[in-house]
Amino acid sequence: MSKHLLTSAIACLLLASCGNAAPPAAADATAPAPVAAPAVTTAAADSTPSSGFVATELARFNEPWAMTFLPDGRLLVTEKQGVLKLHALGGNTLEISGVPAVAYGGQGGLGDVVVHPKFADNGLVYLSYVEAGEGDTFGAVVVRAKLVINDTAGMLEKVERIWEQTPKMSGRGHFGHRIAFASNGDLYISSGDRQHFDPAQDMSGNLGKIVRLNDDGSVPADNPFAEQGGVAAQVWSLGHRNPLGIAFDPRGQLWNIEMGPKGGDEFNRVVRGANYGYPIVSNGDHYDGRDIPDHDTRPEFSAPAISWTPVISPGDVIFYTGDQFPAWRGNALAAGLSSKSLVRIQVDGESAREVERFDMGQRIREVEQGPDGAIYLLEDGAGARLLKLTPKV
Repeated sequence: MSKHLLTSAIACLLLASCGNAAPPAAADATAPAPVAAPAVTTAAADSTPSSGFVATELARFNEPWAMTFLPDGRLLVTEKQGVLKLHALGGNTLEISGVPAVAYGGQGGLGDVVVHPKFADNGLVYLSYVEAGEGDTFGAVVVRAKLVINDTAGMLEKVERIWEQTPKMSGRGHFGHRIAFASNGDLYISSGDRQHFDPAQDMSGNLGKIVRLNDDGSVPADNPFAEQGGVAAQVWSLGHRNPLGIAFDPRGQLWNIEMGPKGGDEFNRVVRGANYGYPIVSNGDHYDGRDIPDHDTRPEFSAPAISWTPVISPGDVIFYTGDQFPAWRGNALAAGLSSKSLVRIQVDGESAREVERFDMGQRIREVEQGPDGAIYLLEDGAGARLLKLTPKV
């Protein structure tokens, strides 16, 4: 199931698991396609691990960040420097005009892209990106626009801003800005703490939160903090660090995956009004060596279903519902940046565990399920490959 559109089924870039220095861009991949990807199982793996898959290169992009499928099977891909492309799988790629100007640098730039649940009727797409504010401040924005495509051109029309991070802050990290639609059309957006820690607990802003909106950006009256008014009314959950993936499981439950500090990456079952404790608690520690109390010291905060140390540096997450990998149906699949991996996660009600990990040899930014039930990956950085994963025969 696509994390972006439940109804249609529906890294660390600046920091090595979000420290203080930007890693080098991923090297251009030179291996020919197809490439056999062997299964690398973790200590927590199933007794009957998958037989693996074949990864076939379809295209290359420059610093891609996100992708989503259109109903006709073509793929929208964002590139961080502010470019939106429409790609026919294995075929032509068309650049879409009308993308707003972005503040590119660090983790900033053009981010997520999803289509409206009723895209076939209204043609609406949603984009997130980073913009500059006053002085040396930055923040994420979400817009929606009508996508118009003909044989030779594509453009965004009637671009409308529907959400922004508040307040804008210094630095170019921890924007989050992932987007997902629930089956009822509600819009969810992840918002990172912007590397300023305390905003994740401050209800006067929407940093370090997951927000829930109507599809036009208005605030649902039944949000958990609606009575507080202002920005707090947007908030669905709080106490998040850098949530880089949000997705609904087949039962309609929202989950998020986020980067911890030095250790403590998290996979969370996101519950209405819950507080996940950052920066008061984390299963990781500060990069300068200072301790952060673990989750089990403060039971009033919601603990992660999975915590990773060493980290996987998640870039994205989906729930798989296709037919090509029947053993994976209902599992979460997470893209790994520093871990250079695809991570398979088994979810059982409120609990979850990693069951399998695939070494992809490159930083993986994005994972998506295609209409054909195949799995598609975007590598991270310059010369990044779009890969199609199909079962090994």
